[in-house]
Amino acid sequence: MKINHPLSFLTLIILSVLYGCKLAPTKSNKTSPNFIIILADDQGWNGTSVQMMDDEIQSKSDYHQTPNIEALANRGMRFSSAYASAPVCSPSRYSIQFGQTPARLKMIRVGMNTKHIDHQTALTIPKLLKSIDPNYTAAHFGKWGIDVEPSVLGYDYSDGITGNKDGGFNYKSSRKIQWGNTITEDPKKIFSTTQSAIDFIESQAKSETPFFLQVSHYAVHSDIMMREETLEKYKDIDKGRYQKHPGFAAMTEDLDSGVGLLLDRVKELGLESNTYIIYTSDNGAVPVMPPKQFYKQGSNFPLSRGKWDAMEGGIRVPFIVAGPEIMEGAESTAPITFSDLLPTMVDLAGNKKLNQTNLDGGSFKPLLANDGKGLVKRFSEGLIFHVPYENGIAIKRAHSAIIIDTYKLIKFHDTNELLLFNIAQDLEENNNLAAMFPEKLKELEVALDTYLHKVKAPKWQPGINWKNKPIEKFNSYH
Repeated sequence: MKINHPLSFLTLIILSVLYGCKLAPTKSNKTSPNFIIILADDQGWNGTSVQMMDDEIQSKSDYHQTPNIEALANRGMRFSSAYASAPVCSPSRYSIQFGQTPARLKMIRVGMNTKHIDHQTALTIPKLLKSIDPNYTAAHFGKWGIDVEPSVLGYDYSDGITGNKDGGFNYKSSRKIQWGNTITEDPKKIFSTTQSAIDFIESQAKSETPFFLQVSHYAVHSDIMMREETLEKYKDIDKGRYQKHPGFAAMTEDLDSGVGLLLDRVKELGLESNTYIIYTSDNGAVPVMPPKQFYKQGSNFPLSRGKWDAMEGGIRVPFIVAGPEIMEGAESTAPITFSDLLPTMVDLAGNKKLNQTNLDGGSFKPLLANDGKGLVKRFSEGLIFHVPYENGIAIKRAHSAIIIDTYKLIKFHDTNELLLFNIAQDLEENNNLAAMFPEKLKELEVALDTYLHKVKAPKWQPGINWKNKPIEKFNSYH
């Protein structure tokens, strides 16, 4: 465990003023809430046994069993229209920390150079919480996926700069190994990562100081690993129609067991009544194992496609929030995304005003207090997803998407082809409404293009993959 020195309160005040952030009066640590984000890796919207949408039975797994995540959902609120900021991991992880879209951050794919990003900004979750109450302590354990030490973003404790390889992923290994079954007592470091988180929480409970903790699990990303007894259980259970991999199901339940250990300890320490717990995933699930471009119906069904694409299967994710005064077992249909996490947590911690026009997210605190009803107010219109590169496993075309209300537009940058879906009525994205609703099509296209131009998002060109050199060298922006 790495221990880093937090920024001084005076430094935080100066930084907050410089960035135009209104600083709320310091609150005592007896009233400042705790926050825990549990982030799974590559877990689809229906990857757990929690039915995310009341009216859609297929919004839960037909094979996986996750009783602890179910228990969390039963005492919290499900957001059935929650979206990761990108269909791959690193852009989504950046979006959580900075409250901005990958398009604005210009961090749009794994493995790209990020020297253009201001990692020193005062606008990160840990720094903003500390500006509200300097007693906050922040920790991150598990997969980081960001190109600087967590301490730069304001974390006091962490595992450092970690990635998939630290959780047992070896891209050089054969597909048989990646998508086979590897037996281990600590699959994907689920239990050791959980223990680090528990140790941190116990320390905070002892010192009676508020905390922000993010536990970013390496599961359920490949390589597929699980405990032997869990695998044996799923070998004896009937497979689902859409989810059929016993090892993946076992790894999912092992992840759930780790979540259960953490939730139990929070309860035992008497912290439940003042702790907000958020469970979600960094992007949608791999639709078929091993991955391939063409298939009929993948594991994310009824959502279309999966990881790597801005279709629903790649970006709609499980999202549960439990905590003080949140209606138990409620569903909110309001669209939310990862850039909403920063302003929401700042709002819950006591600072309602973030006068930052360069933030993309808005607070969903009012929804938590109103049985999930209402809409999130943001500086930018709609939810934006920007995938301006070609991916050999996915649909192989650079594209962007925008969601406004129940309508979703997808724009392919090679031909400017447009798709329009009413995702409230068409989760599978089967019915292209572009010809039927030309005015709605134009409205969404203008909103998407306007946003991409405003933030000077990376612009697709043939042959650009946004890797191996600074983004300025590509010199291609909307």
